[in-house]
Amino acid sequence: MTLPETLGTLGESQVLARIFPRLPAAARELLGPGDDAAVLSVPDGRVVITTDMMIHGPDFRLAWSTPHDLGWKAAASNLADVAAMGAVPTALVVALAAPADTEVAFLEAFADGLRDGCAALAPDCGVVGGDLSVSATLTIAVTAFGDLEGRAPVTRSGARPGDIVAVSGVLGAAAFGLELLFASTADASTADASTADREPDATAAAALKLEHPAAVAAQLAPHPPIADGKAAALAGATAMLDLSDGLAIDSRRLALASGVALDLSAAAVAQGFPFDAPHDARLCLDGGEDHSLLATFPAGTNLPGGFRAIGSVVDLADDGDGILVDGTPYLARSGWDPYAGWDGVAG
Repeated sequence: MTLPETLGTLGESQVLARIFPRLPAAARELLGPGDDAAVLSVPDGRVVITTDMMIHGPDFRLAWSTPHDLGWKAAASNLADVAAMGAVPTALVVALAAPADTEVAFLEAFADGLRDGCAALAPDCGVVGGDLSVSATLTIAVTAFGDLEGRAPVTRSGARPGDIVAVSGVLGAAAFGLELLFASTADASTADASTADREPDATAAAALKLEHPAAVAAQLAPHPPIADGKAAALAGATAMLDLSDGLAIDSRRLALASGVALDLSAAAVAQGFPFDAPHDARLCLDGGEDHSLLATFPAGTNLPGGFRAIGSVVDLADDGDGILVDGTPYLARSGWDPYAGWDGVAG
C-alpha cells in the first residue's frame, strides 16, 4: 500500500513545485512566484491592500469545509475587501501554515479553490506569491491588492444625511448555513455545550450538504458581488464596506465613521432571503460572512449592478450609536467578534 504524500515527506521546495502550476496568474503580474518577491504593474500609481486570516477552529472547521472550499473562501473574503474600496482586485499573496502530516493533495485542492474563486469572482486577479510553513493549527493568511483605476477610494466615512443605503448580494444566507451546520452536530456528550463549543460532526455535515446545498455553500464558499464594488464607485457611492461581520455591526461601523446614522427598513432587509427560516429578519441583520457590499448613494441615484435600497442615511442623534431599524434604535449587540466568539448567528 502506497502511503499518501505529505508536506513532511516531500518538503517545502517539492510541495511548492507541485502547487505553483495550479495557481492563477494575475493580469498585472510582471514577475510571479519563484523569486523573493513578485512584481506587479501599478498604472494608477496607488495600491489598495488588505489582509485577512482564517484559523482552524474560530474561522473554519475541517469537518465541514473541503480544501477547495477553503481556497475559494480565502479568495472571496479578501476580494470583497478590495471591492468595498471601489477597486478592482489584481493579485493575492497567500501564506499557509499546516501540520507536517497534511497531505499534498490537500494543498493541491486548496490551490484549485483559489484558482476557481479568482476565475469566478475576479478573473484578472491571480496568486503571485506567498509562504508555506509548519504549524499544529492550520492557518491561512491572504493579502490582496487592488487597482483604483484613477478613481478616488470609496471609504466608510463619506455617507451624508439623505443618502440611500443599499446592499448588493445576499443577507443572512451564510449565517443560516452556519446555524444548520452547528445544529447538525450529533455528539451527545456535547449536547449541553454552547453551540460554538460543540465538536463538528463530519458525517452529519456531509448529509446536510446534500439536504441544504445552497445554504451550506453560502457559508463555506460565498459568492460576493465583486464587480459591483467598481460599479458602485462609478455610480458615485459616498461610502461602502464589505459585510463580513453582519449587517447590524458593519452598518454601525460605517455610520459612526461618517458621523451619521443608518435607518434600515426591516422589510427591505429581509426581502429576498432565499431560505425558509422563521427568524430570517434576525439572520439578515445579525448574520455575518455573506461578504455582500453595503454602500450609500446620493438621493436619486440609479442604483448600479445588483444593489437594492434597504434604508436611508439620517442625522446621528446625540445619544445614538449609528443604527436604527424602522426608526427605532437597534440595540442588539450582534455580529462576529473574534475575541467575543461566535454569538449564535455570525461566524
